[in-house]
Amino acid sequence: MKIVVTGGAGFIGGNLCRWLSSTDQVSEIVALDNLATGFRSNLDGTEAVLVEGSILDPDCLDECFSGADSVIHLAARPSVPRSVADPVPSHEANATGTMEILEAARRAGGVQVIVASSSSVYGGNLTLPKSEDLACQPLSPYAASKLATESYALAWQSSYGLPTLAFRFFNVFGPLQPPRHAYSSVVPAFLAAAMEGRPLPVHGDGEQSRDFTFVDTVCEVLTIAAVRSVTDPGPVNLAYGSRTNLLELITHMERLLGTSLAVEHVEPRQGDMRHTQADNTKLVTLFPDVTPVSLEAGLKLTIEWFRSRPDLLEMATIG
Repeated sequence: MKIVVTGGAGFIGGNLCRWLSSTDQVSEIVALDNLATGFRSNLDGTEAVLVEGSILDPDCLDECFSGADSVIHLAARPSVPRSVADPVPSHEANATGTMEILEAARRAGGVQVIVASSSSVYGGNLTLPKSEDLACQPLSPYAASKLATESYALAWQSSYGLPTLAFRFFNVFGPLQPPRHAYSSVVPAFLAAAMEGRPLPVHGDGEQSRDFTFVDTVCEVLTIAAVRSVTDPGPVNLAYGSRTNLLELITHMERLLGTSLAVEHVEPRQGDMRHTQADNTKLVTLFPDVTPVSLEAGLKLTIEWFRSRPDLLEMATIG
């Protein structure tokens, strides 16, 4: 099989290329990335061929998709607060970029496309756990663009018979996740602060909860979905129904790091959801063989990776 990973040099993409490299059914991996937030080094030790280019470039997509069996579309402009500060680029990358991917897949003969949506699409809907049939109430331009991502993928399936699968990711964390990004996710932001001896920046009261999902679990599901050509007419939550608030997350980190951690409460982030927790019924039905990595085990592996890469804390912040 030939598999194309857009955003292949990013955090999830780099981990996924490692999974694909060790999968017998996969013979060719193309990692398409513009390196805006990804790094060439994330592909070290993989069999992926990096193509530096944009998902907004049809000619580049046509070249990458030629002979492909599946496209795993991870490329995006991430971050809720980043989208609030600058909404138009989020739309262009996440919504228009997805449409370009789908059209290129059609031109290539109907290649399967797996897209990454987000739990942020649930937004203001307070029901827990979040099942896929709940009404979506996006609270940020990022969330709206991710709802567009999955909606286009499912519409192309309905309208053109394109085989697609839309996953809603929930707070993915693990090795390769950049700690020095201006909009870093909570786990790398906390670990970077802890290892530099700074207070951990907690937005709001810390009681907000998340369904944290270790990146290896996500990569296993994505790999199976591509190899087995799984499709579904609706979105699928990619998380396992855990619910941990940020103060509890800090307690887990203190235990694993063997030290007490200071906390600094700062302003809440505009557009953030208060709680996320997935209903995983549909996911388990489609992928019954996957056993998720626990939060504790995932944090331990992530801390080990951080400790093996002291250079990460020296890298300049990405704006």
